[in-house]
Amino acid sequence: MLTNSVLQQTLQSIEKITKAKSSIWNMSGTCLVKTHLESEQKKPEIERFLKEMPVSGVHITKEAALFLICRDELPCYILLMEDCDGDTEIIGRLCSSQFEALLRAYQTHLDKNRFIQNLLLDNLLLVDIHNQAKKLHIEMEALRVVYVIEPKREDSSIVHETVKSLYASGAKDFITTIEEGNVILVKTFRSQDDYEQIEKTARVIVDNISAEAMVTVRVAYGTLVHELREVSKSYKEAKMALDIGRIFYSHSKILAYNELGIGRLIYQLPISLCEMFMKEVFHGSAMEQFDEETLNAVNKFFENNLNVSETARQLYVHRNTLVYRLEKIQKITGLDVRVFDDALTFKIAMMVSEHMKYLKK
Repeated sequence: MLTNSVLQQTLQSIEKITKAKSSIWNMSGTCLVKTHLESEQKKPEIERFLKEMPVSGVHITKEAALFLICRDELPCYILLMEDCDGDTEIIGRLCSSQFEALLRAYQTHLDKNRFIQNLLLDNLLLVDIHNQAKKLHIEMEALRVVYVIEPKREDSSIVHETVKSLYASGAKDFITTIEEGNVILVKTFRSQDDYEQIEKTARVIVDNISAEAMVTVRVAYGTLVHELREVSKSYKEAKMALDIGRIFYSHSKILAYNELGIGRLIYQLPISLCEMFMKEVFHGSAMEQFDEETLNAVNKFFENNLNVSETARQLYVHRNTLVYRLEKIQKITGLDVRVFDDALTFKIAMMVSEHMKYLKK
């Protein structure tokens, strides 16, 4: 059913055009919305109309004109009009037709939204996907990507509205929500578009929501899919990218599933294998044995491709101070992070440690 706010807005527009006092009633005889307080007094007329229910769906008296509003031939509302400026029956039929068109559009929107949600969650058989897509006029074959938009604050309604203002005008894009907080965009691209264009779209989403809604968001997206049935695959990838981003790339606002590197590999390791690896590298100790200053130094050292001089410059410390901190790691673990193989092992150990913390939470 339509919301009362939509009914009220439509009714007010009708009053401006027809000058008629109007009201909408449900099939239980309750007034839902009205343009004048006196409309409530017409309840006996409504009850008589519901009792007799004319086949034509129209009943006109000196006091009021009543018109049945149906969806798929099922009665939904009653439109009551008084003091109409013109041919009451023609105007009433036109107005009831307008409401029926709104009901059909709203139902189509609901059907599409429900279909997309079930599609993302893999709740449909292949034959159901084909049949429902055909009924809803959704292309089976098109280049699509799923974006999952995660706002920093809990209320996602303003984010949802902002994304709708950007992409809801096109018939090929779909915006929905499945879990509380996150907004999902199923975006259709042109055949010549590539991952560069997909990245640009993610950046547009982040920038627009930040500027218009004043909300910081993280956007994750999956890989390109060519068939409608593969949309759930792109959605799962986007969700995984979001999870991996929380663990390994907490400062990144845009996360692409196909650019997660070693983080994607570590994320899929079982906890038992992670614990075995950490014991092997740290001989039973944990990453917590290193102070924050040492870890910041080694992280910056890795960012600068194991360049001691450049790292010392960026950290505003003497070169010997940095070397001392790196040698401290070597004394504890036996790993010389100035050597590529040992640096790689220590980097992986840091990422595995973050993964284990996430799992234990």
